[in-house]
Amino acid sequence: MIKPDLSIEIPDDLGAVHFVGIGGSGMSGIARLFAASGLTVTGSDRSDSKTAAKLRALGIPVAVGHDAENIGSADTLVVTSALWPDNPEYLAAQERGLTILHRSQALAWLVNKQRLVAVAGAHGKTTSTGMIVTALLELEADPSFVNGGVISELGTSSALGDGGVFVVEADESDGSFLLYDTAVALITNVDPDHLDHYGSVEAVEDAFVRFADAASELVVVSSDDAGALRVSARVSHPRVLSFGEADSADFRVHSIDTSGPVSYVIDHLGVSYPGVLRVPGRHNAINAAGAVAVLVGLGYAPAAAIEAVGSFGGTGRRFELHGTVGGVSVYDDYAHHPTEVAAALTAARTVVGEGRIIAVHQPHLYSRTKLMAGEFASTLERTADFTVVLEVCGAREDPIPGVTGELVSARFDDPAQVAYIDDWQRAADFVASVAEPGDFVVTLGCGDVNLIVPQLLESLERRATAGSASEAGDGADGDGAPTDAAATAGISGARGE
Repeated sequence: MIKPDLSIEIPDDLGAVHFVGIGGSGMSGIARLFAASGLTVTGSDRSDSKTAAKLRALGIPVAVGHDAENIGSADTLVVTSALWPDNPEYLAAQERGLTILHRSQALAWLVNKQRLVAVAGAHGKTTSTGMIVTALLELEADPSFVNGGVISELGTSSALGDGGVFVVEADESDGSFLLYDTAVALITNVDPDHLDHYGSVEAVEDAFVRFADAASELVVVSSDDAGALRVSARVSHPRVLSFGEADSADFRVHSIDTSGPVSYVIDHLGVSYPGVLRVPGRHNAINAAGAVAVLVGLGYAPAAAIEAVGSFGGTGRRFELHGTVGGVSVYDDYAHHPTEVAAALTAARTVVGEGRIIAVHQPHLYSRTKLMAGEFASTLERTADFTVVLEVCGAREDPIPGVTGELVSARFDDPAQVAYIDDWQRAADFVASVAEPGDFVVTLGCGDVNLIVPQLLESLERRATAGSASEAGDGADGDGAPTDAAATAGISGARGE
């Protein structure tokens, strides 16, 4: 992986800009805004995608595969941390002496001229960013924004507005969130993640303290998360607002009801304000409280802010339904930390009814898997009825000997609740063999696990078709009939226990 030099001065004039890895949600969002700002933009990615097609439709050329010729006459190269140092476009840019910026530096070039709301935290930041953006649009504020996921009702992860406020999902993974001239800082939580960059929990918390104290107007921070509490105790900022379920929270959320559409109440300055959400899960009521605190900090009335947040309909790869076959619904979620997995599957439990939850978990990063295999196992075993563990998505990391997906599956107390399957097609066929009408299949991970979704749907379709043919025939077993694996999976009849 490339270690970006975040200390270099960002030039005012970037000239023509080439994005390496333009298909990623963050990179594509920034590329769109660069083009909307009048810059000449090109890009490349290792494979074609719907995102690349949408960029081409906007007039942005996107090459498939990485080649030195792709950079053309670019003056500036934008890269991500996931890029390897031997990338031919990166090497060619170095040889030509081009300006090379990390994705976060490119974003800083865009946002540091406006009133910036930056949302940071180990999890919840994409949803919280989406809530703030959606609410500001409902309040007719016309914000600019860059989010880590597509906001469902907008169909995009980024846009330029005329309202003077810029909302961004700020990446703390490599310290780049410290580049921004932040006006309002929202900290959803502070977990001991990204230790491959920071080296220690103390260094992670130090970075969040710096992020908060650098905000020019306001800091909004969780009242419930242990790491966030340690950070807020060290923050010297004159204006800090807290949100959460703690009695001491400035925006205290309570009376959360997830039996239907999520409803909740926020107490602020002695007044109670009820709210209703379109997205499931107790955790989203808490995310909403943080978004409301930000909006009130920006000058909006609490009641109006809560009503506006209620219009948020979700973001891509956050409990996103992709299809239902034979009564089995297939969802995808970006959850890649034990806390996120627990939140996603707990939310799924509130809407699955009598069905079961079958998790398809792709561990992300060798270092995180090695460190948190036990936490992932206990979380998945507690919140899913059955789990299929795939191979690790290493992303920007080199493999660590002995670290595979089996490290997670081996830590389950009950081996009948888990299967480690390192081949995606076999995994999809296995899930189809054990899933029953009413079940939810949920893929989990921030790597490329979403790409298994079509295989899951196809396997379910084959099984449904084979089942129909079998019923119409003489009762002989078809290709789609449950295999012996279904009998050994240990999940038949285990519904939401």
